[in-house]
Amino acid sequence: MTAIRLEQVSKSFGETHVLKNISLDIEDGEFLTVIGRSGCGKTTMLRLMNGLIEPDEGKIYVEGEDISRTNLIALRRRIGYVIQNRGLFPHMTVEKNITYVPVISGRKNKKENHALALQLLEQVGLEADMAKRYPVELSGGQQQRVGIARALAANPRILLMDEPFGALDEITRQTMQEEIQRLQTEWKLTVVFITHDIREALKLGDRVLVMDEGKIAQLDTPERLCAHPAGEFVKELLKNVL
Repeated sequence: MTAIRLEQVSKSFGETHVLKNISLDIEDGEFLTVIGRSGCGKTTMLRLMNGLIEPDEGKIYVEGEDISRTNLIALRRRIGYVIQNRGLFPHMTVEKNITYVPVISGRKNKKENHALALQLLEQVGLEADMAKRYPVELSGGQQQRVGIARALAANPRILLMDEPFGALDEITRQTMQEEIQRLQTEWKLTVVFITHDIREALKLGDRVLVMDEGKIAQLDTPERLCAHPAGEFVKELLKNVL
């Protein structure tokens, strides 16, 4: 089953053509990593998948639904979204951050929400006593784990991640890479993961999508990407890892 499909999608901001006729199928349960220069359209593509912006041309389908014809609020609640700065509400405790989406979706039972928060904290490798803390009291890696827990709180099938580990130190980053691989397997998630690190893209991705100037430069498994890079841009990306 195809989890996300883009059909000839284009997007511009003023005179800047950010995405140019992109067609892409992401399969259910796939871990797709996306890499390319700043401004190549990676984040724009993710925001289009989440219905945060609309394409100028083309169609986007999520689990078979044309998102231009679906309830976008309901759609976003089915998709977990994790960004680099974690996006946590500083005035809320960790528990309230995690249960924010369930609460605004109508799940008001405090006991159930508390149990959900503790379960998700355990899932992302944090202690239960973290629930009462505020984001400022956590390390960067802990905040990122809370961000992932919050994204999982609505029990999504799809997880969109925009350079989530980019601000972490190398040791914490490697730990988080292992955590997201474990969670993806356990939750049977479809993951679209943007990164600026080719090593991270090759390590995590079932397939790697290389973007250049709003187009797909190559879409392949890590093995085929390394063995048969398509063009000079992909070769340049790989030159320090081969």
